[in-house]
Amino acid sequence: MKKSLIFFDIDGTLVDGDKKVPRTTKEAIFRLKELGHEVAIATGRAPFMFEWLRKELDIDTYVSFNGQLVVVKDEVIYRNPLKKEALYALTKAAEKNNHPIIYVSLHGMGATVPHHDFILTSLDSLGLTDRGDYDPGYFMERDIFQSMIFLQEPEETHYEREFKDFRFIRWHPLSVDIDPVEGSKAKGIEKMMEFLGYPKDRLYAFGDELNDIEMLSFVPNSMAMGNGHPIAKKTAKYVTKSVSEDGIYHGLKMLGLI
Repeated sequence: MKKSLIFFDIDGTLVDGDKKVPRTTKEAIFRLKELGHEVAIATGRAPFMFEWLRKELDIDTYVSFNGQLVVVKDEVIYRNPLKKEALYALTKAAEKNNHPIIYVSLHGMGATVPHHDFILTSLDSLGLTDRGDYDPGYFMERDIFQSMIFLQEPEETHYEREFKDFRFIRWHPLSVDIDPVEGSKAKGIEKMMEFLGYPKDRLYAFGDELNDIEMLSFVPNSMAMGNGHPIAKKTAKYVTKSVSEDGIYHGLKMLGLI
């Protein structure tokens, strides 16, 4: 069997609504590694947000921050932080609109407000208890690989028009990711593919949400979860069952990888 490089999103893909890895998913991941395949995570989360998952699945290779940080065998091979001047201008606009922002660095988070219900609700959906320290100047002192702005639909359209250095991806009814305009999971995957020397036709990817669209489009053998966003399902080459219905195991069997 030819060895492949296989990427998995986290929320709604590797983990279910309770933020648990289904038993069949865990078994399938370890079977892939036994067969010699390279298993990687591709997520919008920061590395510190899924350290527990890397330990549980014994994975040390990943694309994080929606493609802005790429790590192979615990070695950083690509980094693409947000532009500070543009982030400063965005912060000033958000302050005028009473839209809180969280800045996410390699090791933690800082928030422009001490408390906000939108932040609590959004981060609770990820199973995160860390809300970030109240530190409006957090982004000035360190590299920021991703930010989150908290607002309702379609309030992000104003920022999309005004701030062309960024791309805005809604991941929750109350929150939008802020990434570099040229960044995506697909970009991070391309960097890893080149670094490891895999041909594109040996790439596989599983995802379910809007921040997976570029990945599902770029990777030839892409699989959307049954619980995924309609656009993700339309973009992917294949669709498997939902995460809670052994979707990863079923999809890997469908692809002939296990």
